[in-house]
Amino acid sequence: MTFSVSGRCERTGMFGIAVSSSSPSVAARCAHVRAGVGAVSTQNVTDPRLGPKGLDLMAQGLSAEDALARLVAEAPHIEFRQLALVDGAGRTAAYSGARTLGTHASARGDNVVAAGNMLTGAGIPQAMVEAFAAAGDRHLGDRLIAAMRAAVLAGGEAGPVHSMGLVMVDKVSWNVADLRVDWTENDPIEECAALWQRWRTEMDAYVTRALDPTRAPTYGVPGDL
Repeated sequence: MTFSVSGRCERTGMFGIAVSSSSPSVAARCAHVRAGVGAVSTQNVTDPRLGPKGLDLMAQGLSAEDALARLVAEAPHIEFRQLALVDGAGRTAAYSGARTLGTHASARGDNVVAAGNMLTGAGIPQAMVEAFAAAGDRHLGDRLIAAMRAAVLAGGEAGPVHSMGLVMVDKVSWNVADLRVDWTENDPIEECAALWQRWRTEMDAYVTRALDPTRAPTYGVPGDL
């Protein structure tokens, strides 16, 4: 019921995940990123604990493959889980348990991994990876959106999707982007894409306001000095 793309920008070191599903609030459960460390998407019959655990393992120096091996060896009910990891060097890993739902697949490339279940076709993650790579000169957020759009063009989920999230980290300890369409009867991917276009123009300013308000742009609100 979910498809996702997890990526690293080789120029900036940013990490991000875009994920969509037929269920509500998908990003709240599935998307986990940490600045300087990596990204973990935990999906299918989701165990949200696996995201932070995978990030902790990579923070300790494990590669994406080695962190995945630890998760698979230690996590309960791993046969229900689908996982995708990107580490600080852009290495990737993916796993789909034996009880992953419906048509499922994953695909990997440099700095990117895509995975999905209940898909209309097994080639969809590969289309996502190729779209991410083809947009290599663009902002990481644009590349993640391009991959999600490619998934839809390739057939997407077997049923309608209703939620999407886009999360990214950069050089600070919090998510510099955390955009969510938690439920819609329309197109969550295009709604989230519109949110991203709105947010990207102000994203850096909000970081500056947190770090040093004296250097921040004006707020553009009544009473702004």
